[in-house]
Amino acid sequence: MNNPKVGFVSLGCPKALVDSERILTQLRTDGYDIAASYDGADVVVVNTCGFIDSARAESLDAIGEALNENGRVIVTGCMGVDEQEIRQLHPAVLSVSGPQQYEQVVAAVHQHAPFEKDNDPFIDLVPPQGVKLTPRHYAYLKISEGCNHNCTFCIIPSMRGKLASRPAGDVLSEAERLVDAGVRELLVISQDTSAYGVDLKYRLDFWGGKPVKTRMTELCRELGSLGAWVRLHYVYPYPHVDELIPLMADGLILPYLDIPLQHGSPRILRLMKRPAAAENALQRIRKWREICPDITLRSTFIVGFPGETDEDFEQLLDFIREAQLDRVGCFQYSPVAGARANDLPDHVPADVMAERERAFMQLQAEISKNRLQQKVGTRQQVLVDATDADVAIARSFADAPEIDGQVYILDGQELQAGDLVNVQITEADEYDLSGYLCD
Repeated sequence: MNNPKVGFVSLGCPKALVDSERILTQLRTDGYDIAASYDGADVVVVNTCGFIDSARAESLDAIGEALNENGRVIVTGCMGVDEQEIRQLHPAVLSVSGPQQYEQVVAAVHQHAPFEKDNDPFIDLVPPQGVKLTPRHYAYLKISEGCNHNCTFCIIPSMRGKLASRPAGDVLSEAERLVDAGVRELLVISQDTSAYGVDLKYRLDFWGGKPVKTRMTELCRELGSLGAWVRLHYVYPYPHVDELIPLMADGLILPYLDIPLQHGSPRILRLMKRPAAAENALQRIRKWREICPDITLRSTFIVGFPGETDEDFEQLLDFIREAQLDRVGCFQYSPVAGARANDLPDHVPADVMAERERAFMQLQAEISKNRLQQKVGTRQQVLVDATDADVAIARSFADAPEIDGQVYILDGQELQAGDLVNVQITEADEYDLSGYLCD
């Protein structure tokens, strides 16, 4: 008997990708096959994103495409909290559920693509690390769900709920399985990584027979013992983040910190209800670089937030000049249904937002180029992501997959994805490095 096939479309951030992996793992455990295309799929699951209006539009388009190509569609994910909106446009969907509602998704698949599983122990065919949607050599490790902040531009808490941390033992056991399966890089993610364990009051847990606190510092120290790269994302700059920097200096975790700062104007930060002040952030950055000179700092910023004046924007540019961040993303403000920022006065015209984004990225490109030029002549350990006939494409500790730069190994044609090698850097531009293999 042929097992039913499930098609899967995963949209949005790495946190949603992990949700997709968990659903697929359960479906594979239950005996379902995964279809590579709409053709031949008995049902299609669309894991949606609802963070900003453009993401919502993309999600609705993906649902429509799946309906046109297959006709049997189950919807889940962040946009699933707005079932009415989805069904108004796409009344033919079979089921709608919100984020983290894995059981509902699996139950819907069982309902609409039922079958009696053979008595063979199919579960033995599912790898211990589960089904992964990333390349074999790296994986996202989600340590918590939800968020306790009330940022005025964001509706994540209303979609994903309040902070809910995973016990440290569960996280470390998953990380160990991933490393045992060949993962060379663990990308630690959550909505608010530095708040990990607050909701559990840093409860003591156990891993490998030893006690471990459900707290960020302790978790990172243990992750660093597994022998893989450990990269931290979405780290709000709370005071205890300072405790992580010595771990980076000692080589336990990568000297890489993704801190979503969002703006450089104190007034705009207050309007955003952000948990950190710009002036304090600059002091912290200077301190971190004193402790760990090699640290790479990544951040994201919003231009055109309601009420942002020319003076506010100049303060943002001044902040960028002072901070000298290595990796930066910039986004124009986008209203999200349900976000409190929508009700603020003095919305910035679209053409002004576009010009501010252009000026911001022009400045940051100069900063990035100057910082990368400092790496010319240095030796860097890199992780290979892919090869072609001409070069190998890799990343250093300073480069997260899909969002940062790359290292082109000009004589790396014989390398394989997942190889860790040393490269002598010979060239740099605004975002990428190039070089040759070395000992």
